[in-house]
Amino acid sequence: MPTLLSVNVNKIAVLRNSRGGNAPEVLEAARVCLDAGAHGITVHPRPDQRHIRPEDVYALSELTAARGVEFNIEGNPFAPARGNYPGFIELCRRTRPAQATLVPDGDAQITSDHGFDFAADFGRLQPLVAELKSFGCRVSLFADAGAPNLEKAAKTGADRIEIYTGPYAEAFVENNAGEALSRCIETATRARALGLAVNAGHDLSQANLGLFVHEVPNVLEVSIGHALIGEALYDGLAATIRNYLKILGN
Repeated sequence: MPTLLSVNVNKIAVLRNSRGGNAPEVLEAARVCLDAGAHGITVHPRPDQRHIRPEDVYALSELTAARGVEFNIEGNPFAPARGNYPGFIELCRRTRPAQATLVPDGDAQITSDHGFDFAADFGRLQPLVAELKSFGCRVSLFADAGAPNLEKAAKTGADRIEIYTGPYAEAFVENNAGEALSRCIETATRARALGLAVNAGHDLSQANLGLFVHEVPNVLEVSIGHALIGEALYDGLAATIRNYLKILGN
């Protein structure tokens, strides 16, 4: 089965917010991605609203529901509400995304850079996973390649893990991806043995994606934003989406 592509549109919001107003339009960019064949849309709203805002989440929820495609909301489930940001769990309650991806990021992080400590976070994660599943969401947990205690991730009731691929992408640039790729393979294999399906994301690009999905078994979905939007500056958004779909075998 080909790996599905969910496009993270955060970077469109970053560009919009840098100038004010509503250009470029996040919703229109998402439409272009879906028209070009993307299987879903991902957003990662943060409490400081540095990019995606709650109103974007609501609008994209309506768009993806109308198109019959996956909407994936990523975020820190432990972060409280702030201002008009209602909190991750509340956003999911209001929009009922197909997938909720839990990520342990904080305001000080420029971007997500590590997965959960499943032993330490188990007690807090388990009830939140149950609450999200009561909304009809599939739940995925952000996990480091080589993460210990994956059995704890499974016991939370989560459906999937998303392997954090940043270290693999960095090693690929240095022509030294073997060890990092091996950790991803091992983690995906352990996850599947525990009944967890596997997603992947972070710094995946046209350059490194083919090797990753060829070697790492049973990756159901990749979420790609930063590299894809950067590449689209040169080749166009629709053409870039089609390039990724070719790599994924779609």
